[in-house]
Amino acid sequence: MKTMQRRALILPALLLFAAPARAHEIDGNWCSDDGRMLSVHEGTASIPSGAKVIGEYKDHIFRYVGPAEDPESGHDVRIRIFHDEDLVLERIIEGSPQPEERWHRCGPIA
Repeated sequence: MKTMQRRALILPALLLFAAPARAHEIDGNWCSDDGRMLSVHEGTASIPSGAKVIGEYKDHIFRYVGPAEDPESGHDVRIRIFHDEDLVLERIIEGSPQPEERWHRCGPIA
């Protein structure tokens, strides 16, 4: 009987660990409440203006400096996972931190 009990405990544990490993990854498509979109894939991102940038990347953090000729030109932008489906975007403009923005996962960006 103990063998059956062990199997009953092991199977749910295996299923739990077999779940997709997307949690806490910053890769993906993100939307703001005001309709802006951002897409992150490893070391690159398509930012709200449509420009493509290369940044510093870790599993749940992405940082870039806004490119020249862009509305974010020179801004130090830091993006970090807040929850599996939410992130926080922080901007530092001329050394001054701006209010945080909350973004959420969205579908594919065209």
